[in-house]
Amino acid sequence: MSDQPEVTALQEAAARLVEAARAAGADAADAVAVKGASQSVEVRLGSLEDSTRSEAEDFGLRVFVGNRVATVSANTLAGLSGLAERAVAMAKVAPPDPWAGLADPNRLTAERPDFDLFDGSAPDAERLLQEATATEDAARAVEGVTNSGGASAYWSHTAVALVTSGGFSGGYRVSRHGRSVSAIAGSGIGMQRDYDASGRNHLADLDPLEKIGRTAGERVVRRLNPRQVKTCTATVVFDPRVATGLLGALAGAINGAAIARGTSFLKSKLGQKVFASGIRVTDDPHRRRGPASRPFDGEGVGADPIDIISDGVLTTWLLDSASARELGLETNGRAARGGGSPGPSSTNLLLHPGEMTQEELLKSVGTGFYVTEFIGHGVNGITGDYSRGAAGYWIENGELTYPVSEVTVAGNLVDMFARMVPANDIEYRSAYVAPTVAIEGLTVAGS
Repeated sequence: MSDQPEVTALQEAAARLVEAARAAGADAADAVAVKGASQSVEVRLGSLEDSTRSEAEDFGLRVFVGNRVATVSANTLAGLSGLAERAVAMAKVAPPDPWAGLADPNRLTAERPDFDLFDGSAPDAERLLQEATATEDAARAVEGVTNSGGASAYWSHTAVALVTSGGFSGGYRVSRHGRSVSAIAGSGIGMQRDYDASGRNHLADLDPLEKIGRTAGERVVRRLNPRQVKTCTATVVFDPRVATGLLGALAGAINGAAIARGTSFLKSKLGQKVFASGIRVTDDPHRRRGPASRPFDGEGVGADPIDIISDGVLTTWLLDSASARELGLETNGRAARGGGSPGPSSTNLLLHPGEMTQEELLKSVGTGFYVTEFIGHGVNGITGDYSRGAAGYWIENGELTYPVSEVTVAGNLVDMFARMVPANDIEYRSAYVAPTVAIEGLTVAGS
């Protein structure tokens, strides 16, 4: 945490930026400093294709002159006073923003909880090469796999510090490790591709390499010789890999900035039942070793876990200070920030499990379409209209039968959320976590 030299140095650098901004005439300012290092390798068919090592520092300064605001960024602190002066000059000619400003000092957190986000492991290029190769070998060993789309292995370390003229100073470190592989089966126009990947904050938490490769290989072989079903209305079952996209659509629809602009299909749904009874969705920045966990948000505000959906009811928006002021509310510590200005964002989103196993859910569906992959981004955040290319398997008598491709799944998210039925097969693999989900009454457009 903040007692670590790397983080302390970044806090000192951010503090110098804030001091320079105040000296240049800013009424208030905040600064973020980020230092990162990463290394990755990519292999294909047993040969090294790319090996990359990078290190970088980035600084973002936000200044306020009255209710006018400007943000600048740089990758060096050279010319510190000049950077601050330019930011203040920009703010003076910026249009007034009645909602702009630092977070309320009463909301700044003094706590520095440790969520075990950092693992100092930094495998060298040779080990990364060996692990990427082993992952690819496991995929290629699956009977029916004919080629490889490549495999990769990487790690990254990031240190973050935030300082505000309102009295906040804090920092933390995050690491990330990942292994992935893409496998190919078939040939010519009958070729299919699928993948598997594992990403974690701690190296020791990664899935075994053999499992990652084998899963990718088995998935792609099962997709061979797909059919195109006739257009129909059916129950669509979302594999956990793609069910997370429904959480992404929800997060976008309850983003405070979108609500303030009136550009969300859920803008009038606060306090109303949006999902079926029993459905619960939480946003938890405190998840131990969570990909999006953090001890404070992009404005220095502490954030508690919250129920976004409780018993099917939409309870809150994702709010930073600016969107909260515009909506007449208080921030709930969901400000995210890179080098620019903060904006509302979710952290670790979880669609809580239902009561049925995946097998029981499929049995209850009887006949339908099980989706394992979506293509494109056909979601209208204003209307909720949903239309995406899809591939997966047809369900008959409650079991997966033949593979399906070249179809489109369409509906409206308002109706889809209301009819969503989750299974209980939760696996914490990313910042968005969802079980298998069934939604009846969607259009499956095929031949």
